[in-house]
Formats: sequence, C-alpha cells, structure tokens
Amino acid sequence: MIVLTLLAAVLVGVALAVLGGGGSILTVPILVYLAGQDPKQAIAMSLFVVGVTSAVAVVSHARAGRVRWRTGLVFGAAGMAGAYGGGRLAEFIPGTWLLAGFALMMIATAVAMIRGRREGVQAKPHAELPIGRVVAEGVAVGLVTGLVGAGGGFLVVPALALLGGLPMAVAVATSLVVIAMKSFAGLAGYLATVQIDWTLAALVTAAAVTGSLAGGRLAGRIPETVLRKGFGWFVLVMGGFVLAQQLPVVHSVGAAVLVAAGGGVWLVHRKHRKHRKHRRVTAGGGPE
Repeated sequence: MIVLTLLAAVLVGVALAVLGGGGSILTVPILVYLAGQDPKQAIAMSLFVVGVTSAVAVVSHARAGRVRWRTGLVFGAAGMAGAYGGGRLAEFIPGTWLLAGFALMMIATAVAMIRGRREGVQAKPHAELPIGRVVAEGVAVGLVTGLVGAGGGFLVVPALALLGGLPMAVAVATSLVVIAMKSFAGLAGYLATVQIDWTLAALVTAAAVTGSLAGGRLAGRIPETVLRKGFGWFVLVMGGFVLAQQLPVVHSVGAAVLVAAGGGVWLVHRKHRKHRKHRRVTAGGGPE
C-alpha cells in the first residue's frame, strides 16, 4: 500500500499547484483509507504534508506575479489564530464527526464554485482585498482548517474568487500562501495531543512536492471558467466519497446524498445559464 499511497500523494501536489486547494481533501482520505492511519493522525499528518507542499508550490506562482502578498499574508495570519484554536478544539470531537463535517462543507463549497461568481462582482486582477474582510474570513476559515485538517484552499479559493473578485489564477496562487501558514498553525494545535509517523509524513511530503513541481508548469495556462468548474466538480466528488465512507452501515444513503448533490448542482447551474441567456436576449444581445 505504501507505493499506492505515494503515487496518490503525487496527485496531491498536482492538485495544490493547479487548483490552489484539494491538498487535504485528497491527503486525509489517502492516509485513512490507503495508509491505514487513524482519522486524527491522518488529519495532523495532512497538515504537515500540505503545508510544506504549498510553500514549495507558491514559488512558481510568485515568479509569474500571480500572488497578492498583502491579502495572502493578512488572511494567513488571521487564519493561523483560528487554525491553532481549531486544532486544540478537535481533541474533544470524534474523528468520524470531523470527517463528516469536512465532507458536508466540501459539497456546499463545490456548489458555490460551479455556480460561479455572484452577479455584480467583477474580476480584479491587480487588487488587494479590504483588510477587515480579509481578517474576518481568515479567522473563520482558519477555525475550519484546524478542526478538520483542511489546509483551507477549498474555502480560501472560493472566498477570494467569488467574494473578493480575484481571477481564479490569482486566487489559486494567493491561497497557497494562506494554506501554508494555516496548515503549520493547525499542526501545532494537533501535536499537543496527537503523535504522527514522521517517516511516513516525510515520504508522502516528498511525493507531493514532486507533484507540485509538475503541476506548477500547468498553472496559469488553464482558462478561468474551466479551472473554476473543474475545482468545483473535483471537490463535489471527493466530498461525496468522504461522506459515504462515514456512513458504513448505510452506504446507500451516502450514494444518494452524492447523487442528489450532483443533480442539485446541475439543476442550479442550468437555471443560472437560462437566467443569463434571458438577460442577454432582453438586453438585445441575442442568445448565447
């Protein structure tokens, strides 16, 4: 299983470099279901793996000028406080509950990403976001990071792209700064009560870093819409999988949730497209 675990870890690095998220979404299930780690040990180890990999992956984005440093550093600093608190609070919550909550948040976030940026929010390629908003969102996302072991990319990217109006490529790059900072803070909270296998952590991290270097070559070359929707569907599928695994006695319920979520996203997306088409026709722009 170790070889399969390391191969899967390479995909973690690729996902982080290209999507700016998905690291922990992949790493936690890999460590639980392939490496046989306890959920809390897997969450703690994933924070180390994702933190190091994100720090390496951000280098190529920074060279290309896609990182908004002030937004990333302030968001990350605020998130570190929340992440440490979440890591300590996790001691009192069963691991199964943490993973189930993790999956539900993934599905909700996926729906938002597939639907797209809300009306009236325009992309701001060179803008830094307001400090107050960045701090508030940073603390909230940081708390989730510490609790469920998610580096935060699956929440940070939508926050920067949908609410902040940053282009996806910029949101992805900036999220890596935030993920690295919050992952290490969350890890510090977990290490107060959880022991991890550092040898396995080092091997998985090395594989993930290798993947991030390969993924960095693709970053910035993928169209905005494709990147955003690809991110959303990726998170939706993984969220459904994790949720189903937390319902061993009623796997059919987990499958039903996934199917219902996918169908709901499709219907929402279809309605959204019809609404946009109607607005274009009404405005005299003609149909799509």
